[in-house]
Amino acid sequence: MVVVERGDELGEGYRRRITEVYVRSFAADFVAFSRDTGKLADAFEHMLLLERFYIALVDGEPAGLASLTEGDQTLFAPRWREIRRHLGLAHGLLGYVVIRRWFMRPFDGARPGLAEIGFVATEPAYQGRGVATTLLRHLLALPGYSEYVLEDIKDTNAPALGLYAKLGFTVYKRRKVRFARRAGFTELVSMKLVQGSTSQPTADRSPGAV
Repeated sequence: MVVVERGDELGEGYRRRITEVYVRSFAADFVAFSRDTGKLADAFEHMLLLERFYIALVDGEPAGLASLTEGDQTLFAPRWREIRRHLGLAHGLLGYVVIRRWFMRPFDGARPGLAEIGFVATEPAYQGRGVATTLLRHLLALPGYSEYVLEDIKDTNAPALGLYAKLGFTVYKRRKVRFARRAGFTELVSMKLVQGSTSQPTADRSPGAV
């Protein structure tokens, strides 16, 4: 059984394990800083704002995560000295700048009441067990929101795009990225969902693997 809890409600005792899920899931995006996921977890552990992350638990262990923000809310509070201590001067500076420039800016069109879902990930050992589906359904059931966006998904991430479409999300933007082909994709896709829309498809209840 998959249970979803907000990160801060789980408490600081879960911070390290949550960070490890995060860095393992997005390790390919951090190779310029380090290929060592343990070192990345050391560097990033302090900066996750746990109240912005929702954690899927299987038998009490973090099996996946997703974030939710609105308006100008951010997910991270990086400290330069802490990142430098674990990644070194050059890689630490690069990591700090990239995090602040790319991961802490609200997307164009962000506003209160419009929920941005991001960093949806499932640990490999738990894929195929409905973890991502459960996480997303939990977020879509939270009070206070009726509009949701998922920004900048790689067009090669077929499992994620398929799952989001099954839950009712539709593509509203495509963005070309310089040197994207070198990173193994062509463009970034953004999707949105307005709950109650007559065009919203019926959600497939089969498990997703993201």
